[in-house]
Amino acid sequence: MIDLYTFATPNGRKISIALEELGLAYEVHSVNIVKNEQFRPEFLRISPNNNIPAIVDQDSGVTLMESGAILIYLADTYGAQLWGQDRWTTLQWLMWQMGGLGPMLGQVHHFVKYNPGKAPYAEDRYREEAKRLYGVLDRRLGEAEFISGTYSIADIASWPWISRYEFQQMDLTQYPNVLRWYRAIAARPAVQRGYDVPALGQAIPLP
Repeated sequence: MIDLYTFATPNGRKISIALEELGLAYEVHSVNIVKNEQFRPEFLRISPNNNIPAIVDQDSGVTLMESGAILIYLADTYGAQLWGQDRWTTLQWLMWQMGGLGPMLGQVHHFVKYNPGKAPYAEDRYREEAKRLYGVLDRRLGEAEFISGTYSIADIASWPWISRYEFQQMDLTQYPNVLRWYRAIAARPAVQRGYDVPALGQAIPLP
């Protein structure tokens, strides 16, 4: 049994999707970041950086924060198939998501979606960076069916961020390889179940 501490964000959805793909038993503990529940002392003991997601694996005793570290742990411990065709290729693209795609799209959400008009320079900067990153992903997916060749934690890490394309004011039809990949992953039953955690009833956006 794995205890999953999460909320309905791209980073949170990575882990519930991975757990569903692996068919693991887990219990969801919602940490409402809108209400600042991530700052509660009991959560701080699990996630010292006050961020979701975090897990406690009751079987191994392992406690982890940071979505990338959790995905690596789950693939190493429970699902080698989620490493895709090549571990290093998957790690490379996982790090790309963790260091680039996620943080930059997060800035688009902050400035463009939630604070429009307050910082035009920042809006332009991060909107253009989003376009660049979408272009990187589109070129990669023109070479391979999935990010690292076959379905892997690199896809699981990246897809939830692309699922907020509307927040980013991105037109997926301008990135046909991303669109093909996005729809294919959205059709996976495990992704549909994992996306719905913990905010039950939220439909996957489909262009």
